[in-house]
Amino acid sequence: MRQVLYTLSLLFCLANYAQNDTIFDAANGLYNKGKYAEAIDKYTRILETKKHSAALYFNLANAHYKLNNIAPSIFYYEKALQLAPNDKDIKNNIAFARNMTIDAIDIIPEAGLTKLLKNIAHKFHFDAWAKFAVLFVFAFVVLFLFYYFSFSSSKKRLAFIGSLLALFLVCLALSFAFYKYNLDERDNPAIIFAQESTVKSEPNIRSQELFRLHEGTKIQVLDTVGDWKKIKLADGKTGWMASEDIKLLNKL
Repeated sequence: MRQVLYTLSLLFCLANYAQNDTIFDAANGLYNKGKYAEAIDKYTRILETKKHSAALYFNLANAHYKLNNIAPSIFYYEKALQLAPNDKDIKNNIAFARNMTIDAIDIIPEAGLTKLLKNIAHKFHFDAWAKFAVLFVFAFVVLFLFYYFSFSSSKKRLAFIGSLLALFLVCLALSFAFYKYNLDERDNPAIIFAQESTVKSEPNIRSQELFRLHEGTKIQVLDTVGDWKKIKLADGKTGWMASEDIKLLNKL
């Protein structure tokens, strides 16, 4: 009985993938014909099946860009970048989309050491850093055993130095794994979808207005209180805005 269920589940998944491929090809055909709104409808149908990919987000963003839909185009380019962070086409197109936004926000440059550590940490995902740590632990154990059972003083010395180096790399990999994890936990980006949104000093409608932001601007969400989000801009400014005005990038 269980084997039958597994088989049916596999067949269902294969059929679903085939259907999504058909819809994707149809959407691409509509896009090439200039029927961008119809293409968006078909791309969205695939998203509703929870089958996401960088190519799907990229094409969906392109269709929105063609219709001058600022916020959706930037949102889906950002989603594509999350899955393919080194893709040159995505980076090129999102730069054009960002030029349509109104808000000009200066980015505060990071200090040299902080920037270096972040760049190194972002080279790999948390899981990859953890696997490196496990690999170096294995190397440490092998080298230590070689040191313990070796009779040659020169080989002992080399094995001892190697084991110390492996232990150091274990600590280094673990440090970057936890650092990467903390960076990812604090990273909660969102895109403003409201045409214009008021940023308040406190999470209530009667509080002081600090400034206004417009659609397509990327922000960081720091906290949530009821229907309000505490946000932070790239220039360091913070405030509260209505949750309905933004769309979180890390949420499927």
